[in-house]
Amino acid sequence: QVEVVESGGGSVQAGGSLRLSCVVSGHTHSRYCMGWFRQAPGKEREGVAAIDIEDPPTYADSVKGRFSISLDGAKNTVYLQMNGLKSEDTSMYYCALALGMACGSWFFSGRTVDYWGQGSQVTVSS
Repeated sequence: QVEVVESGGGSVQAGGSLRLSCVVSGHTHSRYCMGWFRQAPGKEREGVAAIDIEDPPTYADSVKGRFSISLDGAKNTVYLQMNGLKSEDTSMYYCALALGMACGSWFFSGRTVDYWGQGSQVTVSS
């Protein structure tokens, strides 16, 4: 049984930093994509960052230069370091896992995601 468990998040003032972590267990695929999405109330889900072992990470334009995604394959853990947080980054953040494939251009559509984390709230006050 595959499990995707997030931790981190919380509240911070604008300009501050937070780190999200996501641990995946229960799969044996050597090829996979992990990433982060976010969704604020009344807004569409947005792909934020994605990473696999084959290609450089990809980022949404809205977070480039501020957010950094990294993957620790030995620990099956993906991290999202968020710096320079803005009020518009306030959202529920979800870890996502796509098995048997690299991230590719479709990952941010959400259609290739096989498993989702439970969600972590990030609140940025101005």
